[in-house]
Amino acid sequence: MQNIDPFDPECTIENTRTVSASTQLAFRAWSEPHHLKVWWGPAGFTNTFHTFDFRPGGRWCFVMHGPDKGNYVNEVEFVRIEPPSLIYWKRHSKPLFRVLVTFEEVDAEHTRIVFRQIFDTVEECDKLRRFVVDKNEENFDRLEEVLKGLLRPEKRFGD
Repeated sequence: MQNIDPFDPECTIENTRTVSASTQLAFRAWSEPHHLKVWWGPAGFTNTFHTFDFRPGGRWCFVMHGPDKGNYVNEVEFVRIEPPSLIYWKRHSKPLFRVLVTFEEVDAEHTRIVFRQIFDTVEECDKLRRFVVDKNEENFDRLEEVLKGLLRPEKRFGD
Protein backbone atom coordinates (compact mmCIF):
# COMPACT_ATOMS: atom_id res chain seq x y z
CA MET A 1 0.00 0.00 0.00
CA GLN A 2 1.74 3.07 -1.26
CA ASN A 3 1.86 6.09 1.10
CA ILE A 4 1.05 3.95 4.14
CA ASP A 5 3.83 3.95 6.70
CA PRO A 6 5.21 0.42 7.04
CA PHE A 7 4.01 -1.39 10.11
CA ASP A 8 5.21 -4.33 12.14
CA PRO A 9 2.59 -7.03 12.85
CA GLU A 10 4.00 -7.25 16.39
CA CYS A 11 2.94 -3.61 16.89
CA THR A 12 -0.49 -4.09 15.35
CA ILE A 13 -3.90 -5.04 16.73
CA GLU A 14 -6.08 -6.40 13.94
CA ASN A 15 -9.78 -7.21 13.85
CA THR A 16 -11.53 -8.53 10.77
CA ARG A 17 -15.22 -8.90 10.03
CA THR A 18 -17.16 -9.84 6.91
CA VAL A 19 -20.36 -7.82 6.82
CA SER A 20 -23.52 -8.25 4.76
CA ALA A 21 -23.19 -5.07 2.74
CA SER A 22 -21.55 -3.87 -0.45
CA THR A 23 -18.20 -2.12 -0.15
CA GLN A 24 -19.93 1.15 -1.09
CA LEU A 25 -22.44 0.82 1.74
CA ALA A 26 -19.87 -0.34 4.29
CA PHE A 27 -17.64 2.60 3.36
CA ARG A 28 -20.59 5.01 3.77
CA ALA A 29 -21.14 3.78 7.33
CA TRP A 30 -17.51 4.77 8.11
CA SER A 31 -17.35 8.00 6.11
CA GLU A 32 -20.67 9.72 6.80
CA PRO A 33 -20.77 11.23 10.30
CA HIS A 34 -24.53 10.78 10.84
CA HIS A 35 -24.00 7.00 10.50
CA LEU A 36 -20.59 6.81 12.19
CA LYS A 37 -21.63 8.58 15.37
CA VAL A 38 -24.39 6.01 15.92
CA TRP A 39 -22.13 2.95 16.00
CA TRP A 40 -18.59 4.14 16.77
CA GLY A 41 -17.25 2.73 20.01
CA PRO A 42 -17.86 -0.30 22.21
CA ALA A 43 -21.31 -1.33 23.45
CA GLY A 44 -23.05 1.39 25.42
CA PHE A 45 -20.91 4.28 24.22
CA THR A 46 -22.31 7.42 22.62
CA ASN A 47 -20.49 10.13 20.69
CA THR A 48 -20.47 13.87 20.30
CA PHE A 49 -18.77 14.91 17.08
CA HIS A 50 -17.30 18.41 16.98
CA THR A 51 -15.43 18.21 13.67
CA PHE A 52 -15.59 15.64 10.87
CA ASP A 53 -13.60 16.84 7.86
CA PHE A 54 -13.34 13.65 5.82
CA ARG A 55 -10.42 14.36 3.50
CA PRO A 56 -6.66 13.85 3.67
CA GLY A 57 -5.38 16.39 6.19
CA GLY A 58 -8.87 16.80 7.65
CA ARG A 59 -9.61 16.34 11.34
CA TRP A 60 -12.10 14.27 13.25
CA CYS A 61 -12.58 15.65 16.76
CA PHE A 62 -15.09 13.96 19.03
CA VAL A 63 -15.87 12.82 22.56
CA MET A 64 -16.81 9.23 23.35
CA HIS A 65 -19.10 9.02 26.37
CA GLY A 66 -18.78 5.82 28.38
CA PRO A 67 -21.94 4.05 29.55
CA ASP A 68 -21.00 4.16 33.24
CA LYS A 69 -18.62 7.09 33.47
CA GLY A 70 -15.96 8.89 31.56
CA ASN A 71 -15.71 11.14 28.55
CA TYR A 72 -12.89 10.32 26.18
CA VAL A 73 -11.62 13.14 23.97
CA ASN A 74 -10.36 11.99 20.58
CA GLU A 75 -8.62 13.89 17.83
CA VAL A 76 -7.49 12.23 14.64
CA GLU A 77 -6.16 13.38 11.30
CA PHE A 78 -7.15 11.63 8.09
CA VAL A 79 -4.00 10.76 6.15
CA ARG A 80 -5.31 8.82 3.18
CA ILE A 81 -8.78 8.04 1.86
CA GLU A 82 -9.54 5.84 -1.15
CA PRO A 83 -13.30 5.33 -1.53
CA PRO A 84 -14.58 2.66 -1.13
CA SER A 85 -11.50 0.63 -0.17
CA LEU A 86 -9.33 2.43 2.41
CA ILE A 87 -9.33 4.91 5.29
CA TYR A 88 -6.09 5.72 7.11
CA TRP A 89 -5.76 8.09 10.05
CA LYS A 90 -3.41 8.97 12.88
CA ARG A 91 -4.45 9.86 16.39
CA HIS A 92 -3.31 13.11 17.96
CA SER A 93 -4.81 12.22 21.35
CA LYS A 94 -3.45 9.52 23.62
CA PRO A 95 -3.02 6.66 23.29
CA LEU A 96 -1.14 7.42 20.07
CA PHE A 97 -1.48 5.02 17.16
CA ARG A 98 -2.49 4.93 13.52
CA VAL A 99 -5.60 3.25 12.14
CA LEU A 100 -5.81 1.53 8.78
CA VAL A 101 -9.24 0.32 7.68
CA THR A 102 -9.58 -1.63 4.44
CA PHE A 103 -12.77 -2.71 2.69
CA GLU A 104 -12.45 -5.75 0.41
CA GLU A 105 -15.31 -6.94 -1.79
CA VAL A 106 -16.13 -10.59 -1.12
CA ASP A 107 -19.09 -10.47 -3.49
CA ALA A 108 -21.72 -7.87 -4.40
CA GLU A 109 -23.42 -8.18 -1.00
CA HIS A 110 -20.49 -8.88 1.35
CA THR A 111 -17.44 -6.88 2.39
CA ARG A 112 -14.45 -7.94 4.44
CA ILE A 113 -13.37 -5.10 6.73
CA VAL A 114 -9.91 -5.20 8.26
CA PHE A 115 -9.37 -2.75 11.13
CA ARG A 116 -5.75 -2.29 12.19
CA GLN A 117 -4.45 -0.20 15.10
CA ILE A 118 -0.74 0.37 14.49
CA PHE A 119 1.56 1.36 17.35
CA ASP A 120 5.16 2.56 17.31
CA THR A 121 6.34 -0.08 19.79
CA VAL A 122 5.38 -3.57 20.91
CA GLU A 123 5.13 -2.27 24.48
CA GLU A 124 2.56 0.39 23.55
CA CYS A 125 0.59 -2.16 21.56
CA ASP A 126 0.62 -4.76 24.33
CA LYS A 127 -0.68 -2.24 26.90
CA LEU A 128 -3.95 -2.03 24.97
CA ARG A 129 -4.17 -5.39 23.20
CA ARG A 130 -5.88 -7.23 26.06
CA PHE A 131 -8.61 -4.55 26.28
CA VAL A 132 -9.28 -3.46 22.73
CA VAL A 133 -9.61 -6.72 20.80
CA ASP A 134 -12.99 -7.50 22.41
CA LYS A 135 -14.03 -3.83 22.34
CA ASN A 136 -13.29 -3.68 18.61
CA GLU A 137 -15.58 -6.69 18.14
CA GLU A 138 -18.33 -4.79 19.99
CA ASN A 139 -17.69 -1.90 17.61
CA PHE A 140 -18.15 -4.24 14.63
CA ASP A 141 -21.39 -5.58 16.19
CA ARG A 142 -22.74 -2.04 16.36
CA LEU A 143 -21.63 -1.37 12.77
CA GLU A 144 -23.55 -4.41 11.58
CA GLU A 145 -26.74 -3.08 13.21
CA VAL A 146 -26.34 0.23 11.36
CA LEU A 147 -25.70 -1.62 8.10
CA LYS A 148 -28.90 -3.65 8.58
CA GLY A 149 -30.78 -0.37 8.91
CA LEU A 150 -29.16 1.01 5.77
CA LEU A 151 -30.13 -2.11 3.84
CA ARG A 152 -33.83 -2.01 4.82
CA PRO A 153 -36.01 -0.36 2.23
CA GLU A 154 -37.27 2.94 3.57
CA LYS A 155 -40.93 2.96 4.48
CA ARG A 156 -42.81 5.92 3.17
CA PHE A 157 -45.11 7.81 5.47
CA GLY A 158 -48.55 6.22 5.44
CA ASP A 159 -47.40 2.81 4.10
